[in-house]
Amino acid sequence: MKRVLFLAILTLGFCCTWALRADHEGKDGHVILKPDKLQWKPNPILPPGAQSTVLSGDPTKEGIFVIRLKVPDGFKIPPHWHPSDENVTVVQGTMLIGTGEKFDPDKLESIPTGGFMRMPKTMRHFGLAKGELIVQVHGMGPFELNYVNAADDPRKK
Repeated sequence: MKRVLFLAILTLGFCCTWALRADHEGKDGHVILKPDKLQWKPNPILPPGAQSTVLSGDPTKEGIFVIRLKVPDGFKIPPHWHPSDENVTVVQGTMLIGTGEKFDPDKLESIPTGGFMRMPKTMRHFGLAKGELIVQVHGMGPFELNYVNAADDPRKK
């Protein structure tokens, strides 16, 4: 009986450890993140309503990073630019993207679920969500967002 109890505890411990490691980086660098385990947090560099989660790396430091951004239907991203290339994959919804220093709905181009966009560094651009939008952004950090119009920056309010 003691042996059965010991094996049950050992098995339970192994399963719990595996479940914890399955959503975090393992000893060998292998990472698995399941959608229901993502920790979405308000994104302070975008207007209220935006949430993000870091999947890999640290976008504020040198090196490769991967993040996801989630915004509600109709969410507008004011004109801005980045000092490094921005690579975006649409995971859910439709992203409308335009280039220029002023938000112009006539310049918006649709990127559906599964679509990809690369915006070169310093190119001014803006966006709009059609449906709840989730995008995955990857690139080389540090990743910064600079608003064309300082009044659009929620960090200054």
